[in-house]
Amino acid sequence: MSTELGTAEEMESRELVHFVTQQTRFSLINNILQHPDQLPSMYELEELNPSVSDATVYKHIQKLIDAGMVNEVALDADERRQGYPWKFYGLTTEGRKFLDDHNLLAAEETLQQIYETITDKPEKMVKYENAPRPTES
Repeated sequence: MSTELGTAEEMESRELVHFVTQQTRFSLINNILQHPDQLPSMYELEELNPSVSDATVYKHIQKLIDAGMVNEVALDADERRQGYPWKFYGLTTEGRKFLDDHNLLAAEETLQQIYETITDKPEKMVKYENAPRPTES
């Protein structure tokens, strides 16, 4: 019987799985996956998580950015429109690969279908959902 805990990479991987599956962070990752463009604005993330304070949503998005799972992408200055968001949040290539490697993307299509059934979105959310997005994340 081995008493070895695993390689440093395996330990880091387990820790990262635990990190991303924390309830609020995993909810935010799911919100990103279910968004039509997989690039929601901060406002959209806040609206999709009404039981969590706006500050908490922001804090957890920052943690996901720091961990390399999510990145913040912005419209170029000449593409920005007054009254519309210009910063958006999406999975990094590495984040998507990590989630896929750990079978955490299995419900992606279902999440998108559920999102499509939300009929009571505030007008501002619908407006933001239809805002221009950067073409590359």
